[in-house]
Amino acid sequence: MYFVSSLSQYIVMSRIEEEKRVVELMIRLYCRHKEGNAELCESCQALLQYAHARLSKCPFGDKKSTCRLCTIHCYKPNMRDKMRAVMRYAGPRMLLHHPWYALKHIWQELR
Repeated sequence: MYFVSSLSQYIVMSRIEEEKRVVELMIRLYCRHKEGNAELCESCQALLQYAHARLSKCPFGDKKSTCRLCTIHCYKPNMRDKMRAVMRYAGPRMLLHHPWYALKHIWQELR
């Protein structure tokens, strides 16, 4: 996968790193807009660290699907509920705030 950092520069990102970036954007969007925080609150920071740790240990690696379609649910139930709330709020808004990542994520689910 490629991430465009400027018009003339490309940075290669693994599938896991790309998922980490999308999760971070979603959590930041949720915390900023839904909770009204300028910076990540402790709860959202803990969720972000937990999500990054789980993604780092994903057994599927670069062949991973989106977490919603995954056969292995590696999140603890309470963290899964928090992430579900974040994604339910931030998912539709990603099209406005981060359209490139949103469209890539939708494409990954359809593949």
